Amino acid sequence: MVPRLAVGLLLLITLPGCLTYEYEHEFWLRVDGSGAVNVTGRPALWTAFKALGDPGDPDGTATREAARELFERSGLRVKRVTLTRRGGQPYLFVSAEFSDVSRLSYTPAFPDLRVALQGDDGRLRLEGGWQRPLDAPDIGVDSARNREGLMAIRFHLPSKVYGHRNAADGVERGNILGWRQDVGTALDGGRIDFGAVMDDRSILFSTVVLFAGAVILAAVLLALALWAVARRGRRDLEDRP
Repeated sequence: MVPRLAVGLLLLITLPGCLTYEYEHEFWLRVDGSGAVNVTGRPALWTAFKALGDPGDPDGTATREAARELFERSGLRVKRVTLTRRGGQPYLFVSAEFSDVSRLSYTPAFPDLRVALQGDDGRLRLEGGWQRPLDAPDIGVDSARNREGLMAIRFHLPSKVYGHRNAADGVERGNILGWRQDVGTALDGGRIDFGAVMDDRSILFSTVVLFAGAVILAAVLLALALWAVARRGRRDLEDRP
């Protein structure tokens, strides 16, 4: 009984990390607004949400070359573009870097995204939303195959998170937030609103400052201890007859 309960609890804990998405934006942010993004999705969803390719043949026209050109035209530095298969279906993947996340909104590569990162009295505020563009191509939104699965927006944040706007699983592994909805809802115009408040100092910077402070404190304590020993030694010598 106990082993079964333990296995059940383990599955419950790890379930959010096991989710797979038919369409996903995954961001890695830095406190200066720069970072990287991975976009993964079925070609038909790239067509439906980013107008990439021909809606009459998304699998044949939402290609790696077209995706690379789309991201480069939007000012991103493309690192990798691949086409893989999962469950017999193709998935287009693009990994790219950007200099300012706030400049991605409504560019050719992100017509479906609104995002801004702003400083606010020692905090950083992330605000934005995702929605299928009103002029998006029609890929047959009533098709059961096109509507299956989940889509998500995920952020790996650079610093301590103080609050968020209804992230699906709360704060994951310290600084990851995610929002998701059914693909069918997304095709029907469903909107995802996201937001977070975080420290304006990166976790790495805070760790370095803490470590440096500990080293300095240790050095000061050692110096004081050596001074006390030396002073006591001089007194002992002076007290000798």
